[in-house]
Amino acid sequence: MKETSSTKIFFIIGFLLLTGYYLQFSVRHWLEERHIDKLSEQEQVEYRFQHSDRLANLRANSLSFGLDLQGGMSVTLELATHQLISELARDQRDDMFDNVLEAAFNQSRESNIDVVNEFVAEFERRDSGARLSRYFHMYSDDLTRASTNEEVQQFLSDQRNNAVNRAVEIIRNRIDRFGVTEPSIVRQGANRIVVELPGIDDDQDRVRDLLRGAARLEFRTMANANEVRNTFERVVTLLNETETIESEDEDGETQTVTRNPLTELLLDVGGPDIRFGYASAQDTAAVNELLRRDAVQRAIPANINLMWGARAENIGTGSNMHPLLGVRSQIELTGDVITDARPAFDPQTNAPEVSMTMNREGARRWSMITAANIDRPVAIILDGMVYSYPTVRTQITEGRSSISGLGGLAEAEDLVNILLSGALPAPLDIIEERTVGATLGEASIRAGFNSALAALLVVCLFMIFYYRTGGLIANVALLLNIVFILGILSAFKATLTLPGIAGIVLTIGMAVDANVLIFDRIREEQRSGKSMIASIESGYANAMSAILDANITTFLTAVILFSFGMGPIKGFAVTLMAGIVASLFSAIIITRVLVDWLARRKANVVTFG
Repeated sequence: MKETSSTKIFFIIGFLLLTGYYLQFSVRHWLEERHIDKLSEQEQVEYRFQHSDRLANLRANSLSFGLDLQGGMSVTLELATHQLISELARDQRDDMFDNVLEAAFNQSRESNIDVVNEFVAEFERRDSGARLSRYFHMYSDDLTRASTNEEVQQFLSDQRNNAVNRAVEIIRNRIDRFGVTEPSIVRQGANRIVVELPGIDDDQDRVRDLLRGAARLEFRTMANANEVRNTFERVVTLLNETETIESEDEDGETQTVTRNPLTELLLDVGGPDIRFGYASAQDTAAVNELLRRDAVQRAIPANINLMWGARAENIGTGSNMHPLLGVRSQIELTGDVITDARPAFDPQTNAPEVSMTMNREGARRWSMITAANIDRPVAIILDGMVYSYPTVRTQITEGRSSISGLGGLAEAEDLVNILLSGALPAPLDIIEERTVGATLGEASIRAGFNSALAALLVVCLFMIFYYRTGGLIANVALLLNIVFILGILSAFKATLTLPGIAGIVLTIGMAVDANVLIFDRIREEQRSGKSMIASIESGYANAMSAILDANITTFLTAVILFSFGMGPIKGFAVTLMAGIVASLFSAIIITRVLVDWLARRKANVVTFG
């Protein structure tokens, strides 16, 4: 008997130490976050980078709360499959290809059908003898010019599937660096991704940009100022000719009044400049629409692209406007050469920026580019927006560059996150978004905590009232049982949700149910005339089969719920399984050790009601 008790004590101490080990991550993470909140903005950045591995480890192993407890966002993203198909065809596209793809995309939106299947079907409806392989075989080893349309359809489906899987991994990396604890990132259907982000409340715009940012980084040289000016004048003249209207003056005579829709929206810089013009943020879409006209596109040289600056600039008129910049079409360098990126501060202005380091090949090419463009601006472009266009002062040989002109430290951190996570294979569109407010989350936590506390108090009072000393022992085991449940959830990196709290409340009742069976058996044995020690032995032995039957069947039910359930049901099943394991251990092992110890040393104080 003594060896058996020693073994049980060993298991109890081991379980407590193991539970404490996993729960200490949550305590340490909470203390770290409190410490970081007290630092200045710059000190926070430096501290997080210096201790990034340790903080990531604490965050990954901490007990996390679900969307219904913390509040947060649930976002459904859809891969732009039509754009992926367009990029896979690259320079082989023609007018028919573009028309078919647009028609397939519109039809897929209206009828909720697969755009890949509709694209192939629409192409065959328009030209039954056409082979789609002519658009794709140049860029794939899996296709030849003789490949059938069915093979092309399979190729496009495979590419879409790979793109969605890649997007899931990129989003996971971005969210992990953003610091969201236990996000849920799940693929849904052929081209959708559902992202649940607990704890996100004030940073919703940042999260949207983080999820959608394609992270296509480019380095280009700026167009010649005279070329940009000549292009501006040609476009203005062209639109003057197409926007002539007639009106009557005061004498009733008809006169011709020339208006130009472009100059009404775009501020003329007044001379040769790399800036095509300036426009307010609300007018940029209208300017883009004018510039997309076929006649205007023909007036813009093929070696010049017009791109908006990411940040509005102060133009001296008391207002900030976005510059439309003339950038060379040729891409000199891409983001593939970036090996490291981190937030930094400009040593002169203390403004936040992003410092980037290139690999060996990137450093070599960057050195050549900067050497050839001394005293000329070079554009750093992300997702089609010019973030900065610094003038090169000297040749840069060590492969370093920086992105300035950012809106703040948060944008610098997000930009670093996007660059380090990699570029998305195709754009992602947000098609659905739900937000659970932090106050609702706090109310859920408070309601859940109150319900658990009320259940615990009622059960504890009943056990003490009805079973006296035995009830007190059961209550000690019950409290340890709750600690064990939280430790198990932390060990398996489960997320505690509102249904999960319901599971904990349920296990509080189940935890004492086993002790009720045991104590009633002990009382029966005592009434039959057995001694205290013998009654305890018989009580535990006779109640064991009923306890195991009830808990094993409930555990199997929880396994089924976990296997086939989703969301809240799975959260309930996780805590139910953890609760059953913990309650069995506390009811069979912990209470037995305490009862045996009291019965042998203080038998006169041990009563079971």
